[in-house]
Amino acid sequence: MNTIYQQSSFCSTGGCVQVAVLADGSISLRDSKDLSIPAHTYTVEEWVAFTAGVKNGEFDLVPGGLLAS
Repeated sequence: MNTIYQQSSFCSTGGCVQVAVLADGSISLRDSKDLSIPAHTYTVEEWVAFTAGVKNGEFDLVPGGLLAS
């Protein structure tokens, strides 16, 4: 089975992260600019916690590239 990666429709540069669900249910995250770098793999629980934080604004950046607090 081939792994099918998706990237955000908001990616306008072509150099974005890509995400796939693996056969065992874990989540694979890779950098589309350099596919020779191994992907990071997360459990479903880790992924759900991360995406919940993103949706809650916990990783929003402010001017200067710092995380909002």
